Amino acid sequence: MKILITGGNGQLGQELQHLFDERQVAYQAADVKELDITNADQVESYFAAHRPEVVYHCAAYTAVDKAEGEGQKADELVNAVGTKIIAQACAKYDALLIYVSTDYVFDGTRTSGEYLPDDPKGPRNEYGRTKLLGEQAVQKYCTKYYIVRTAWVYGQWGHNFVYTMLNLAKTHDQLTVVADQVGRPTWTRTLAEFLTYLVEHQIAYGVYQCSNDGQCSWYEFAQEILKDQPVKVLPVSSDEYPTAAFRPHYSVMHLAKETGFEFPKWQDALHKFMSQIEAK
Repeated sequence: MKILITGGNGQLGQELQHLFDERQVAYQAADVKELDITNADQVESYFAAHRPEVVYHCAAYTAVDKAEGEGQKADELVNAVGTKIIAQACAKYDALLIYVSTDYVFDGTRTSGEYLPDDPKGPRNEYGRTKLLGEQAVQKYCTKYYIVRTAWVYGQWGHNFVYTMLNLAKTHDQLTVVADQVGRPTWTRTLAEFLTYLVEHQIAYGVYQCSNDGQCSWYEFAQEILKDQPVKVLPVSSDEYPTAAFRPHYSVMHLAKETGFEFPKWQDALHKFMSQIEAK
């Protein structure tokens, strides 16, 4: 299969490349310099020249707070318009499309239970709104697709919560972290493995959700990250840490265990990730 990764320089795009390199699987990775997904003519030319058969669509605008203001236009252009262009190209060239979405497509107002893939949507920030528009474009134009929602993503490449906590611990002896937002952390390695698992095992096309198993608050997540560091972590409410974009108080999504994929516990995934970065 001819594999294309969009957003090749991003956190997930680089994780997928690393995974394919390990498995000695050939692929092409394109970032905005090689493939501007918002330019329909450029996308058409790229697909005509390379004829990808499987497209891992990792390119996205992910500055959640900026999307509420100065980045709103870019957010819509990349996540909604760009995804529509990619979906149309995949449909034209009969390519399988794997689209990575977010828990923010839900309203996050529950206090318990798990969000199922078909539960009612109600994004309450711009990022969630445009990612949902991307989902709708994929479903409208493609018959061969996987939409995979994820949340709280961290990994070796890029900026994320784990690196932020570790860096802050170097200069602070006390940190405050929000304790009333509950979800599921996701290691990019787990996400990359799940995306490729769907393709390799020819799982039925449709919408799936992937994170590491279990749930926690950001405060509990930070405690686990810093448990071996000489820093005190204190819980605070979301009211004490206002952000431009709405953050759901509860966004635990149902995991696609019916596929046969084994989702590692979030603590186990975190410890493995941290052992890897410490070894470098």
